Amino acid sequence: MANVFDVAVVGATGAVGQVMLEILEERDFPVRNMYPLASPRSAGKTVQFKGRTITIEDLTEFDFSQVQIGLFSAGGDISKDYAPKAAEAGCVVVDNTSYFRQAEGVPLVIPEVNGHRIADYTNRGIIANPNCSTIQMLVALKPLHDFATIERINVATYQAVSGSGNAAVSELADQSARLLNGQPIEEPTVYPKQIAFNVLPHIDDFMDNGYTKEEMKMVWETGKILENENVLVNPTTARVPVFYGHSEALHIETSTKVTAAKARELFDAAAGTSVMDTREPGGYATAAIEGATTDDVFVSRIREDLTADNGLDFWVVSDNVRKGAALNTIQIAERLAADYLS
Repeated sequence: MANVFDVAVVGATGAVGQVMLEILEERDFPVRNMYPLASPRSAGKTVQFKGRTITIEDLTEFDFSQVQIGLFSAGGDISKDYAPKAAEAGCVVVDNTSYFRQAEGVPLVIPEVNGHRIADYTNRGIIANPNCSTIQMLVALKPLHDFATIERINVATYQAVSGSGNAAVSELADQSARLLNGQPIEEPTVYPKQIAFNVLPHIDDFMDNGYTKEEMKMVWETGKILENENVLVNPTTARVPVFYGHSEALHIETSTKVTAAKARELFDAAAGTSVMDTREPGGYATAAIEGATTDDVFVSRIREDLTADNGLDFWVVSDNVRKGAALNTIQIAERLAADYLS
């Protein structure tokens, strides 16, 4: 990436926006001028970037013609209003919200899976970032799908509270502290029930078919990303009392048999995955230890299904805020900058 770029981060004060700024610095993204943007109430605050103190600007007054790349993570309503305006001004938007994921002409991209679709940014000037649970699932499934087409996916997710934002992290911390000290918890405000020491089989709104919107996102997004609407996805998503790092139990069926040994070989060779599977106590990846604050998608508990001839079962862990949001967005921006905007 010989060129340098002017970059806007929309939602710079949020959990994902803060990590975006950190990763842009860590990976030495070729930033010429950084423009952190937020709501009027946050304008005037400051952030640190590459040793400089930068004042956060008011999104509502920002001129996007000043930047070539805009990284959006401030909620779907904000993206709905401002992403098209940014694109019209000549800024390529990488949007981390759900608003444009199923939109016609907008590529939905995981660089390790369908990075070639970044080229479609020219349709509308917007690239969508998938849901965090979909990202880690498909990073793991891509090498298997390339080797022996996946026909069916049964997935149960165990998702960290950080997926609901900073308020949810605070709610879990407060409830845990109170319960450990023998005190009653306050009425939950982020979740419908107590999350500390509990599991909630409910993420996002309920749909008419009985599934939640989070579950249906995994169905809708998988078909679009794999460019194969025939892949069957049967999801259950649950919220667990973990701060950072989503876990998934995956049970898949392929067109031809893939042995556990072959699957391990494919995972080892794939971009973005790390195998941790020694078949002994502790020989597997967990959300809080391996997943949190790391870039890779970890695959563990690889074994052949006892009930399906062409079935495989395994456990997948990844940092939902990092790879599931901020890092994937920046990996898209890196490919965009290197291959299309240079």
